[in-house]
Amino acid sequence: MWLVTAGPTREYLDEVRFLSNASSGRMGYALAAAAGERGEEVLLVSGPVSLPPPERVSRIEVVSALEMLEVCRDRCRRDPVRILFGVAAVCDLRPAARFSGKPSKAELPGKIDLVPNPDVLKSLRTEFPHLRAFGFALEDLGEGEAGREAALERARTKCRRKSLEAIVLNGLGAMDAGSAEYWWVPARGGAEALGARNKEDLARNLVDRVLAEPAP
Repeated sequence: MWLVTAGPTREYLDEVRFLSNASSGRMGYALAAAAGERGEEVLLVSGPVSLPPPERVSRIEVVSALEMLEVCRDRCRRDPVRILFGVAAVCDLRPAARFSGKPSKAELPGKIDLVPNPDVLKSLRTEFPHLRAFGFALEDLGEGEAGREAALERARTKCRRKSLEAIVLNGLGAMDAGSAEYWWVPARGGAEALGARNKEDLARNLVDRVLAEPAP
């Protein structure tokens, strides 16, 4: 089974206000759909998005990073998950406390205490070391070749820190773009430029690549 995380998380301050990000979820949904098309059993754990579930894919909807981690952890314990692809844009921080109701502007504190969220992908890889785990790195590519090489090195460091087989690097513009430049960055060995692709084409390439490569 493939377990794919997708979309943003929302970290609520009160009943209506929250921290989040601009992730549309399209990349994770495209990846889940591509794996389903190849006949793989796929579970998609999705943050709040406006996308319909892909065909041949089971979806569980979550809201916060803590909820995403708990659902993924539960399914890894219960189901024969063998491939984990962390595509979700999980919020790094959440409010330390949640207000009840909707406080007025005057009732809100001038300063909001934030605490770190768990790293969902790293936590799952640590707890379930048998998983083949892959992720995405959204990095500022900077200017020219030097900026790109620095971004590749940050992605490689992230890949090793999370104990992943490989990570897919994309620039900041990929979040809103129909197509973007991508790089395949394995934990060991050199990075491979995947060129400019739309998310659906990239998803098919990634699924075929993972299925073709033996586990290390």
